[in-house]
Amino acid sequence: MSKIVGVNTEVKENLKFQKIIVFVGILLFIIKVIAWYFTNSVAILTDTLESIVNIITSFVGLYSLYLSSLPKDENHPYGHGKVEFISAAVEGMLIAVAGILIVFEAISNFRHPHPMGRLDIGIYLITATALINYLVGSIAVKKGKTNKSLALEASGKHLKSDTYSTLGIILGLIVISFTKILWLDSLVALIFAGIIFYTGFKIIKDSISGIMDEADNHLIDEFVTLVQAKRKNQWIDLHNLRIIKYGSTLHMDCHLTLPYYYTVDAAHDEIEELDEIVNEHFGTKVELFIHTDPCQPYSCEICSLSECPVRKSDFVATWTWDIKNVSQNQKHNLNISLNY
Repeated sequence: MSKIVGVNTEVKENLKFQKIIVFVGILLFIIKVIAWYFTNSVAILTDTLESIVNIITSFVGLYSLYLSSLPKDENHPYGHGKVEFISAAVEGMLIAVAGILIVFEAISNFRHPHPMGRLDIGIYLITATALINYLVGSIAVKKGKTNKSLALEASGKHLKSDTYSTLGIILGLIVISFTKILWLDSLVALIFAGIIFYTGFKIIKDSISGIMDEADNHLIDEFVTLVQAKRKNQWIDLHNLRIIKYGSTLHMDCHLTLPYYYTVDAAHDEIEELDEIVNEHFGTKVELFIHTDPCQPYSCEICSLSECPVRKSDFVATWTWDIKNVSQNQKHNLNISLNY
């Protein structure tokens, strides 16, 4: 028995905001090129090179969000949401490569320092790009988490990491303008190349986890805590819980033990109520598949349904659902639960 719900509001919001990210990336790249032209700073040059990666990845992210918004078809019965993990992996690799290229450029400048130009103009322009980057990146991360979009969240993290590196470059340029120590330009570039590389590595790791359907313990714990708090007496047992993310869609599977004498209509009503609880909380596209199991005589010990007409033994104790026991593929009784 299953219930499929959800609308495309979140996906449309993701697409719309990703278009904004594309526009912002192009605008900031132009500003950084102008700043590099006036300063001849290798640190600003490396920041400009990373902006090229920003533009490429923003287009990749936009295309992946477009694909993930397409409806299910015969070849993709679970939708196209997995493409967001691939997009995030590509973006992470490009970010990491940008970090490596920055390292080489900085080392080269250590050996052959470049004369520098109007640092004051460069500082003003780069400061403006940092402010815009952080604002757009913060909004993107927030929307990505809210709408369960790894691609949008990855774009936001990329923009924020770009902001951090830009701030370091600004501080370096200020110091250089006062001290006239040119090799500091390369040192600043090296430090923030490390930050950029780490960000790329983290995005790659998260995307691979999604492609491999790695269990999201935080999400499972959130689900279990919610259902435990809203639990009804006739919901005797919950087990074999699995949650998989496909872009902005959550696929949840579980087994729910109900009194064996319930009719199909009565069992359907219980599933409907659980479905409403889940969708009200998560506020996103959810596909909830629930397999109903009949209770067994040993279930009586953990069943608090006082008005049960066929009880075989007395109620002993409540079996509390948690992230560990609901993942087990077996019905539970008091003896099993006490061993966890």
